[in-house]
Amino acid sequence: EGVTIHRGTAPGSVTRVGAGCFLMAYAHIAHNCTLGERVIVGNNVKLAGHVAISDRAFLSGGVGVHQFCRIGRLAMLGGNCKATQDCLPFVIVDGVPARSAGLNVVGLRRAGVSAAQIRTLREAYRLLLRSALLRDEALTRMAALGEPLVEELVAFVRGGKRGFCHAGRGGQATGRPGGVGEGADS
Repeated sequence: EGVTIHRGTAPGSVTRVGAGCFLMAYAHIAHNCTLGERVIVGNNVKLAGHVAISDRAFLSGGVGVHQFCRIGRLAMLGGNCKATQDCLPFVIVDGVPARSAGLNVVGLRRAGVSAAQIRTLREAYRLLLRSALLRDEALTRMAALGEPLVEELVAFVRGGKRGFCHAGRGGQATGRPGGVGEGADS
């Protein structure tokens, strides 16, 4: 359906698409991108070079992702959003520029994440994106929650070089519902 996938640019480099990915019409996967398993890429999505997308992320139609950005596991990017920074795992991102808009609760439930784990992720989201804490203090408090999914989120933030999409005013990206605990994955 007109999907383009470019090869790696340097000798020995590759572009990887994991098992079970669904690439819809006219999606563009540029050079040296890496897609994990079961990633959904909607119509007209544009991934610049060296983008890394983790397992089960969902990119809605028309999304544009800047080079060298990372998209976390079970992240959901809303239609036509423009991601120029990393998109956190387990979070809905939307808008131009992209902003975190809440947890991807529906996606988490579909992935088998328990209600208790989702509650702990909500607290981690609040600490990182809705409190007045400095980043390092928020990450320290998040790590103390003792939840492996939160530890994954902490490691993602610490491993970033481009920064990540912060929350818009009121925890919303575009004025639509989507505060902590709200959200859909499609």
